[in-house]
Amino acid sequence: MSTPRVKSRARGRKATHAHYCPVARSLDLLGDRWTLLVLRELMFGDRRFSDLRNELVGISPTLLTERLQALTDAGLVETRELPPPAARTVYTVTPRGRDSVPILQAMARFGMTLLPPPARGTRVRPEMAVYGSVTPWYDEAAASGIDEVYRLVVDGEPFTLTSVRSGRAAAATRAPDLILTTRASELVKARQGQRTLASAVARGRVRVDGRAGALASFQRIFHLP
Repeated sequence: MSTPRVKSRARGRKATHAHYCPVARSLDLLGDRWTLLVLRELMFGDRRFSDLRNELVGISPTLLTERLQALTDAGLVETRELPPPAARTVYTVTPRGRDSVPILQAMARFGMTLLPPPARGTRVRPEMAVYGSVTPWYDEAAASGIDEVYRLVVDGEPFTLTSVRSGRAAAATRAPDLILTTRASELVKARQGQRTLASAVARGRVRVDGRAGALASFQRIFHLP
């Protein structure tokens, strides 16, 4: 007599981890393939469905739809309509979704040692260079008492950072204390220790405008020697 096969889950119901544990609950929501990468893209800014498809190379339209729906159902993502002339629907991260930023930053710090150095021809996105190799190393203690704005122009794209963690909105209207102009790959190489930021400046690979003191603060706050 054959033994009947036991189904691990009901049809259409997502399997969950049978542990009373917040890590397990987080994995139930964020542990599926592509989910955190979808969130990563939306942390860079609001995106159309086609934008997400272009950057998340390899994901199918069906799977992307499923991941977006799951994140929406969980209250991490929502849609909004842009006014004319754009008149299009974009996906945006909710405040609850932004609670996942420390998770993404911890993964960036852990994964940087696993990432091979960028070779000639490697596509390094400016967003990844800034939010994957600079901001995850923000040191609140080192930033204590410093109120500065830093403008990073990476492959022509501007990014505004600040020494005050909660001051990014106000920083958008302030003149930067420091402007660094460079290529995305240079920031990754500096983070990986292939060369220091100081040596990249000396070689002309990073252009510095602003106060020397602001450069020193930036290096200390984001641990980029």
